[in-house]
Amino acid sequence: MSDEIVHTDAAPKPVGAYPHARRVGNLLFLSGIGPRNAKDNSIPGGPIKNPDGSPRDYDVRAQTRAVIANVKAVLEACGSSFERIVNVTVYLVDMDRDFAAYNEVWAVYFSGVQSARTTVAITALPTPIAVEFQVTATVG
Repeated sequence: MSDEIVHTDAAPKPVGAYPHARRVGNLLFLSGIGPRNAKDNSIPGGPIKNPDGSPRDYDVRAQTRAVIANVKAVLEACGSSFERIVNVTVYLVDMDRDFAAYNEVWAVYFSGVQSARTTVAITALPTPIAVEFQVTATVG
């Protein structure tokens, strides 16, 4: 059984001591991936709060599209593809505000994939983002 750790410059750097993904056999486990831009660490759609912690308006649709692009970049770096996603756990910091908009974007990209999905409301993420995906896919 193969075991491989994957890092890629095509996705934003992890905010801790962990890889973008880990392959075990034909399963690929992606660490939580948010919308940050790999080149400049900016947040498409804007951060959810100011540096002083006060809330900001943001675009969860833009953040969701950016998360999906980052997931795709990691999958491709691992030799997998979007169509091989089997399970996604989605973390939203504001379920009431953001679920409908995120779900609209999800439908555009995932209708043909038909992966399993769980969406969880949480109080915060490590960076000022609204959405993060944790993905399991197949490879090989």
